[in-house]
Amino acid sequence: MKFSEVEFLSKLVGIDTNAQTKVGYTSCAKSIEKEAKKLGFKTRVYDAVKETPDKKPRPSVVVDLDVGAEDTVLLVTHYDVVPPGVGWKHDPFKLVVEGGKAFGRGATDDKGSIVAALGALYQLGTRSRINLALVASPDEEVGGEFGIGYLLDHKYIDGDGAVILDASPEMVSIGASGVIWGRIVVKGKQGHAGYPHKARNAIEVALPFLNDLREYSKIRERVRSRILAPPGSPHKYIWGRFSLTVLKAGEKENIIPGLCEARFDLRVCPDEDYRTVRKDFKEYFDDLLARHNIDATLELSKQRFSNYYTDPKHPLVRDFQKAASIATKKRLKICGELGGNDGHFFARKGIPVISFGTNRIECNVHGADEFVYLNDIKLVEKTLINLARNWT
Repeated sequence: MKFSEVEFLSKLVGIDTNAQTKVGYTSCAKSIEKEAKKLGFKTRVYDAVKETPDKKPRPSVVVDLDVGAEDTVLLVTHYDVVPPGVGWKHDPFKLVVEGGKAFGRGATDDKGSIVAALGALYQLGTRSRINLALVASPDEEVGGEFGIGYLLDHKYIDGDGAVILDASPEMVSIGASGVIWGRIVVKGKQGHAGYPHKARNAIEVALPFLNDLREYSKIRERVRSRILAPPGSPHKYIWGRFSLTVLKAGEKENIIPGLCEARFDLRVCPDEDYRTVRKDFKEYFDDLLARHNIDATLELSKQRFSNYYTDPKHPLVRDFQKAASIATKKRLKICGELGGNDGHFFARKGIPVISFGTNRIECNVHGADEFVYLNDIKLVEKTLINLARNWT
């Protein structure tokens, strides 16, 4: 039985698994399970549907390569994708291969890595020094609670290390940034636009306040992690970030709005303390509120802490750096992620975790005409094979 990376990737991209509708989850999981069984692997499927608020299926597929070794490494991927959006030259759900690139929604984030991991298991066979388990889950694009979070909380998966195959092949990532989302509501007084003197325009109240709040990004930018930033970053080390990302106000041209809502994204460095970051921002907000003397509220999200990092001296990091450097034919740096991934679920369970994958910046991740380099699928395959054959 032969395994064709392009044919399998074409099948996966052809299934719309966008995280908003969730309509293709079952079909995609069955496709992964069928391909793995065809190659002779045992599979397990776990579905968090009973715990989901919308009662839509969330099947996760685990493909096992058990060689009877002492150590087990989990190869973690996800099959959910963001909606296609607009501006595509190609049908986002039909794989198109041109000039060594394979175009399609999810081609690199993260279905290309599913293909690479299964290809590595197939080529390894019994010639591995460790047990491997490919984990393909949903829900990563919306938090992972009913994907990887569900699997770990219910102890359906466990290992001595985890490799999140959802990162760049230009570095070995030992950590990821966390995020704090927040909502600010500035209050005015709604009224008729013909009588503005009898109302208080929430937009006009909010704009000077939000303009000053924007300065918080400069405070965050001065924060530095001990972990190197990815190649091509404006700073050597990962830095703190703050961005206003949503602004909503008004209903109709002739109505002066009584409310103005702003939302923001505050990025926490891999080695920062979440509680301290939340406390510092809350103090800055309160001071700014007092200076402007306006009526406004702040709501901070209650999501789990999602930043993490693994000791760069850990054997998993050392072995993976060697495996990846051999595959790429250059010594890769050990860095961290500016964004986040499912690695924090493993870190919380005490499982060392690193990240690697096919997601280069130029691959239009989450954008129109997303693509994956076919050579990068092979590169990830070779790296995983090197890791398994030379495990120390």
